Amino acid sequence: MRILTTAIPGCLQLVPEIRSDARGSFIKTFRTDLFQAHGMATEFAEEYHTHSLRNVLRGLHFQLPPHQHAKLVYCVHGAVQDVALDLRRGSPSYGHHLSLELSAANGHMLYLPAGLAHGFCTLGDSAIMQYKVTSAYAPQHDSGIRWDSAGIAWPLAAPLLSERDQHFATLAQFDSPFTYQEPA
Repeated sequence: MRILTTAIPGCLQLVPEIRSDARGSFIKTFRTDLFQAHGMATEFAEEYHTHSLRNVLRGLHFQLPPHQHAKLVYCVHGAVQDVALDLRRGSPSYGHHLSLELSAANGHMLYLPAGLAHGFCTLGDSAIMQYKVTSAYAPQHDSGIRWDSAGIAWPLAAPLLSERDQHFATLAQFDSPFTYQEPA
């Protein structure tokens, strides 16, 4: 597995080796020693599976302190435009985002440290995403940024959004409780 740095400190793109033969394919999605060597979390509290139909956009989501979490996300069916938005005050990339395609075909994964908002939209008829998080869901700390307020070039002008996602604060309105810590 190759681990690539991104323009957002601590946010990493993981490019696994895909082994294919007449039976199908095999992808390793987690390796403790490799993750630890790159400063990634290796203890996850929950794992989620989402199935999204055409034109669905989910996000931009995160949990507030003290229940913030790191995430490992990947697409197991279809393809998505996946986005990470840096909300950590003092970060050299505060308010900036990273956008990349995650798909079942490319096997790429994205690791997001705590303090980043995450969202994605489907790029076809449907997509299935898996993500692991380092803290349990805490409804009172669940939050987000409006999908259309951070300068992200989404491929959809009028996405299908949840009621909750339609009413998040804009990036400009959000008073971030997250702070950036220089890597040791």
